[in-house]
Amino acid sequence: MIWLAPACALLCGFAVVFALPPYVSAQYANYLSVALLAGLDTILGGLRAGLEERFDDHVFITGFFINMLAATAIVWLGDLIGLRELYLAAVVALGIRMFTNVGIVRRLLVGRTRAFRETP
Repeated sequence: MIWLAPACALLCGFAVVFALPPYVSAQYANYLSVALLAGLDTILGGLRAGLEERFDDHVFITGFFINMLAATAIVWLGDLIGLRELYLAAVVALGIRMFTNVGIVRRLLVGRTRAFRETP
């Protein structure tokens, strides 16, 4: 049940995305994409922590906002110094973390499913 908070955050995020207009100004597209990836990475990390039974809601909430702010700050800094492609570094780093978390969540779920099936 401890994984319920990240799962609810994921559902709320989808609800917010569907409530937004279907377009984003080109000047904000990089900021929004990196912020969304950072939020999704935090949610997947929260699901992983919940499945590993080490979830802490304070760490999850602060990590969610700080990760989004840090990723957006990297994009802003890149724009400020003229490196408009610096957002790609954040996208790659967040992508690696997300796929790592997805793999670990998958392994944990498969292990729990096997344990459940083997229980008489």
